[in-house]
Amino acid sequence: MKYAKQTMALLSAAACLVSLTACGGNSTSSSSGSNSSASGKITVWGWGQGMDELVKGFEKAHPGIKVKYSNTGTASETATALQNAISAGSGAPDVCMLQGTDVSQFAIGKGIKDLSSYGADKLAKDYSQGAWRKLLVNGKPYGMPIDSGPMVFLYNKAVFDKAGVNEPPRTWDEYYEDAKKIHALGENYYITNNSGNKDSYSEFNAQLWQAGAKPYTVNGDKISIDLTGSDKSVKKVVDFQQKLIDEGLVNTSIGNWSDDWNRAMNDGSIASLAIGAWMPINLEKGAPDQKGNWRAAPIPQWDEESRMSSEDGGSALTIPEQTKNSDAAWTFVEYETHGAGAQIMTDTGTFPSLLKILNSKKFTDEKNEYFGGQQINKVFSEAANLKVSNFQFLPFSAYAQSIYGDQISPAYQKKTTLDNALKQYQEKLIAYGKQQGYEVK
Repeated sequence: MKYAKQTMALLSAAACLVSLTACGGNSTSSSSGSNSSASGKITVWGWGQGMDELVKGFEKAHPGIKVKYSNTGTASETATALQNAISAGSGAPDVCMLQGTDVSQFAIGKGIKDLSSYGADKLAKDYSQGAWRKLLVNGKPYGMPIDSGPMVFLYNKAVFDKAGVNEPPRTWDEYYEDAKKIHALGENYYITNNSGNKDSYSEFNAQLWQAGAKPYTVNGDKISIDLTGSDKSVKKVVDFQQKLIDEGLVNTSIGNWSDDWNRAMNDGSIASLAIGAWMPINLEKGAPDQKGNWRAAPIPQWDEESRMSSEDGGSALTIPEQTKNSDAAWTFVEYETHGAGAQIMTDTGTFPSLLKILNSKKFTDEKNEYFGGQQINKVFSEAANLKVSNFQFLPFSAYAQSIYGDQISPAYQKKTTLDNALKQYQEKLIAYGKQQGYEVK
């Protein structure tokens, strides 16, 4: 649900990365520990489209449970509100939506429940692995995926054709060659943009993840951070980005989710995006004049023989420890993420993480007129089914994003190198982690 609108991208200082049946069905399941006799009142915090429809569907399916839903604004605001309630010792909801990258913070802080006690750990194979794995802490699920953001490549075919690029790049090496051809169309034409601002934090982590990098290792209160090159996969991504910067092949003056970003996509001067599969609805709204020109393709690979994916965005439902009605809370969580509510969320614009929906013909065969009638969901479904490596996020990801732009954007303006910018960024992350009581190296 992150990035369903521009405000979702501004989510937070939070960073950065749905459910079961395509035809609906009963939301209860003995295998997952749901309690069909659960009753009472629950409070739910969240944001984004589809929640009002979801609550209506849930209360109809479970008349014994009444839901008080509060739209808490953005992922950042929701995480802040939950942290305040935990610190105060009261006031947390029974169910709380969180950005996937924020889950570990609350799990390590013992503010949310390990959902294994409800049988959630038995449901892993039902979800795309990128969406599932980022919700694990010490191998246990502390959240259930609402949506996902497998990385895909969206490109303006009209601009690519004009540049003599007849096929989307299959590898990042091909991407580099295509970038040169597109920029040759004119000084305002670029294969993409990247200003290094805080709204590119999620995509940066997604690139590291896809490359197999392990920049963050979290083991309880012990954290290691390696963004400075001793991890060869980190170095590979950083060197590639530096080459694009040095040769002026990306537009470094335009940040994601800005008016200029939409204008540049609308006039064709930004020709592609490597981004989460939730992006099409935003592209349609932000670049309406390019209807029919855009296409979807698999994300370029570092090694074409070993195709890998990663996640850019995605949210989850969690159950705070303060809940006074955990049975009803889990019944709601399961309904939204593993029951009939999953289809409601998909139908209202949320990109699914549940394989039964992702792989259904109803989903994959749908044609998108903005993308020239292409069945883009088929491309996205294949992306969601690719292998993903294990990747951990910092338990203070919101802070990491909040300072990302100030530390990294100077490198994109050629005031320093990306290596040096990342060294300074790493030093600040280590210092902050120690202030929060973690043992960081």
